Amino acid sequence: MKLLTALDYRKLLKKFRTDANMTQEELAHELNISQSHVSKYELGRKVIDIETFMQWTSITNSDVYLASVIFGIDLLNTATQLIPMFIGGIFRWIL
Repeated sequence: MKLLTALDYRKLLKKFRTDANMTQEELAHELNISQSHVSKYELGRKVIDIETFMQWTSITNSDVYLASVIFGIDLLNTATQLIPMFIGGIFRWIL
């Protein structure tokens, strides 16, 4: 399992926010922290606590992406492989 380094997590934080089309100010408001804290987290100048990290991923709808990064799973490839097997299984069950 690949562990997230400080550089990785700060890049992820910014990616989650920008993919959600949120400014630092908007995210800070949702997290009930200052914009300065958001900036420091994204720059790696401040270590984010797990509770704030989980809120960040929830607010930016990045939960699934985070899981795929943590567990090293390419969800799109996995889904692409499983869907035909699932559909094929249903057809065999019906017939």
